[in-house]
Amino acid sequence: MSKINVNTSEYSSVQFERMSTAQCEKIHWASLEMLERYGVKLHDQQAIDLLKKGGADVDGNLVYVSSGMVEKAFTTVPKRVVLYNRHGEPVMPLEGRRSFYGPGSDTLNIIDHRTGERRKPVLNDVREGIILCDALTNIDFVMSLVLPTDVDQTIADTFQMEVILNNTIKPIIAVTYDLPGLIDSVEMAEAVMGGVEALRRHPILTCYINVVSGLNHNAEALQKLLYLSGKGLPSIYIPSTTAGTSSPITPAGAVALDNAGVLLGLVLSQLNREGAPYIMPGMPPAPMDMRTMVSPYAYPIRGIFQAMAQMYKLPAFGLGGSSDAKIVDQQAAAEAALTLLAESMVGGNIIHDVGYLESGLGYSFELLAICDDIIGWIGAFMKGIDVSDDALALDVIKKAGHEGSYLATEHTRRHFKSEWYPALFERDNYSTWEKKGSKTMSQRARERVEKILAQHQPESLPKDVQAQIRNIVEQRVKTSKV
Repeated sequence: MSKINVNTSEYSSVQFERMSTAQCEKIHWASLEMLERYGVKLHDQQAIDLLKKGGADVDGNLVYVSSGMVEKAFTTVPKRVVLYNRHGEPVMPLEGRRSFYGPGSDTLNIIDHRTGERRKPVLNDVREGIILCDALTNIDFVMSLVLPTDVDQTIADTFQMEVILNNTIKPIIAVTYDLPGLIDSVEMAEAVMGGVEALRRHPILTCYINVVSGLNHNAEALQKLLYLSGKGLPSIYIPSTTAGTSSPITPAGAVALDNAGVLLGLVLSQLNREGAPYIMPGMPPAPMDMRTMVSPYAYPIRGIFQAMAQMYKLPAFGLGGSSDAKIVDQQAAAEAALTLLAESMVGGNIIHDVGYLESGLGYSFELLAICDDIIGWIGAFMKGIDVSDDALALDVIKKAGHEGSYLATEHTRRHFKSEWYPALFERDNYSTWEKKGSKTMSQRARERVEKILAQHQPESLPKDVQAQIRNIVEQRVKTSKV
């Protein structure tokens, strides 16, 4: 007898909607009104000229962009961006609600996992952090983690990129101080991948571009956007304000303001090169804590920009796995878990800043290792539920009977390894935990970090590629001294 199903549906993941389409449209329309009526200040003449040629009205450095220009840009921008690893494998397809996780960049302090000391980072901390990221299975991409103080601060980004490329095969999100630093990073990546076209076809790198605000675009940000889009490489364009100080305190108003800048960057990238990959922010402006005047990282109002990105069908760059705590304590673990879960549920594609402490001023390898377990837990939680005949196991239940055991069944042997097993979360009974030293989560995390650093050997670059990268660094050093 045929089995006919009508209007059946299965969920392949947890379902969650942060905002309705109507809510997103209101924010979009508000952003369009700003672009058309208020205009945007641009501090780069090339960008102004390009927009004017594309149909924008220009008054000095104030540019008015029409809704039609925005709509046209949406017809050419890719709805999917893929980042590759060093082997040219497509390991980060940024599409739909697929989430990928990695650290942040350029923190001013690090909590030394060996001593517990809060200190200024050095270049070796970048190296160890990248090795750790290379080994952790739930970390998908890398960033520079900390700002090394033992190299020339004006060109530290170039030193960071050399260390990153030599110690991981994973995709890279660069943060550079200026256009020359970005050019260095791209040229190093081209050396790794085998040339300009090889990198364009298989981008292992993109850049996080900081923009003053949605209505005020600094020259450095515009230059980076034009450079990357001109090469056909993906760019992450992030107008970034603080709600209550540089944007409205209300989430909708703050997002609408920065989203106007997102749309401006989109138009500019497509005018510069149609089809240039473009990634938008997934981080709503953090509200200033008016009691402390600190801009928090673990704030609960999240997912607005991701909802906008899903309406636009563009990849989104989010933030999670970070904390406003000063050390790795209960607050740090709670905030890291909450932000990672929230960002995953709202569908952020790139979730960065995993391992951040003290509102972005400090970094912890220990917290990064803990977050690796948290991400694994979230991955297991977000999966759909198998309700196949094999999963329902009616025959197994019948055979076991009313008082049967399932431990030795073939069904259990086939399925138990598909369950999630933690690397750090404690599941022993109390006496076994005591026999193993009664170690806390922090102690276990520190031991795991040290074990990885002692044993993990990242895949080396060929010697000639290492030499090309070193030459780029040396040329930057010479240029900086002129």
